[in-house]
Amino acid sequence: MKHKVLVPRATFPDVIERLKSHVDVEYNETDIPFAPDELRRRMADKTGALLLGTDRIDQALINGAPYLRAVSNASVGYDNFDLPAMTRASIVATNAPNLSNESVADLAWGLLIAASRRMIESDQLVRSGSWRGFAYDLMLGMDLHRSTLGIVGMGRIGQAIARRAAGFDMNVLYHNRTRLTPEIEKQSRACHVSLDTLLGEADHVILTLPYSVQTHHLIGAPQLARMKRSATLVNIARGGVVDDAALAQALVAGTIAAAGLDVFENEPAVHRELQRAPHLVMTPHTGSATIATRRANAHHAVDNLLAALDLGPYAGRPPSVLNPEVLDG
Repeated sequence: MKHKVLVPRATFPDVIERLKSHVDVEYNETDIPFAPDELRRRMADKTGALLLGTDRIDQALINGAPYLRAVSNASVGYDNFDLPAMTRASIVATNAPNLSNESVADLAWGLLIAASRRMIESDQLVRSGSWRGFAYDLMLGMDLHRSTLGIVGMGRIGQAIARRAAGFDMNVLYHNRTRLTPEIEKQSRACHVSLDTLLGEADHVILTLPYSVQTHHLIGAPQLARMKRSATLVNIARGGVVDDAALAQALVAGTIAAAGLDVFENEPAVHRELQRAPHLVMTPHTGSATIATRRANAHHAVDNLLAALDLGPYAGRPPSVLNPEVLDG
């Protein structure tokens, strides 16, 4: 008898066809997210699930899904997993790490350039017909070349961002929970400093660290006040790392010059004050949104899911398992 798998959001058709060759698939063609009660109902008879959004796997869902054996996220993040509860229930949890690194780093630079050079405002000025020609102070922004870049969170994405900084001849500072090896620091041309030092010295700050209880509102009003008034802040990490209300106030007050955000607290809802804030560029959590990367993530998630269900070329050993103790047990 085939395993039953739920795919609660729309994805590439060939991903569904690949799953269908191994399992019975129920999938959401409308791409309208299921409410929590509906998701629990649909998961009740499933042995596996492939998630492409933020559908939460929590204790309440687990209690109503006695056959569930594996859940695969098609993204590096797994904030939507209650990992301890899944482990207690012997449910294999997997994600798709490292496939998005370069695409996310690209977007970080796009946000940084757009925010520091006021590109969105400039576009709106031209489109509105309000441009009246040269003025010495028209849309003045901040240089990137030969400036100081601060990276908070120096994992693979942070290192990819640092590599790109060489093309702008930037001085790179970084703050990380664990200091990098001398070899990686040399490759990244980056110097390890405290968070306070980084915020005080950097012309541009990019956040790439994971979200946790410890990093909640890591950047709030006191940290923003420590930054240069000419500084740009970019967050491609997770919503909640930045206090969005404090950031909106800082932009209005001119505490910092500009910001670029791809993630938000309580997304997809966006803080009302942020929507009105000046000198801000926002994208809808699209760091990995390239065709090649999204396809790679989805197919990696299929590899993980099939393997966790003892199917496919990696049967019994998913490439990216978050709780290997379940498999070992």
